[in-house]
Amino acid sequence: MISQMFDTTIDEIMAVNPGLDPENLTAGQVICLNPGLKYFSSERYDANEISKSQADLSDYIRGLWEQHVTWTRLTILSMVFDLPDVDMVTNRLLRNPKDFEALLRLFYGDEKASTFSDLFTNHLVIAAELVKAAKAGDNNAAADAEKRWYANADQIADFLAGINPYWSREDWKAMLYKHLAMTKDEAVNILTGKYLESINGFDEIEEQALVMADMMTNGIINQFPDIFK
Repeated sequence: MISQMFDTTIDEIMAVNPGLDPENLTAGQVICLNPGLKYFSSERYDANEISKSQADLSDYIRGLWEQHVTWTRLTILSMVFDLPDVDMVTNRLLRNPKDFEALLRLFYGDEKASTFSDLFTNHLVIAAELVKAAKAGDNNAAADAEKRWYANADQIADFLAGINPYWSREDWKAMLYKHLAMTKDEAVNILTGKYLESINGFDEIEEQALVMADMMTNGIINQFPDIFK
């Protein structure tokens, strides 16, 4: 992941870091990169505005959030219509927190990355409970799941604000609450046969997810400026 982020290869990184154990990296560890690397992209970004490493981080995090909302939608569809791929789609969705964990481990270490993964997995598990309860017409179970869903969002916002001074608890809380509300509307529209509304709603979900992605990216870049010069 580091080699991809900085447009190099594992072999090149190893060549300028004698004795580096690529299977045992730690948060805060200093790693030299090939001095010949180009840190600015030529077309999409102005080299005076954003470095290539910043652009690569942004693209990677945007990809993770895109996958999050896309596989969430596909899981909802599979659950609602009892599709034969529901278990496979759900498993792919549950890989998303682990992919976030792999990225965050580079900056915050194993423990914090694992904590985020657990919180984000709970976010998905509770969402599935809410969809199942709504499909079954169990209003009490749906209300309970929704209450726990928002409490989980509070936990995520608290956690992120606690590991990065450039991430605001209130900003993350507002973003996550909006994400939950739109995802619930998406599921309800699918359950009630309002398919066009669910498609239009997904456009908004996707756009808002990219805003969260950029907020996450900016926080990491501001917290670790030396990495993204």
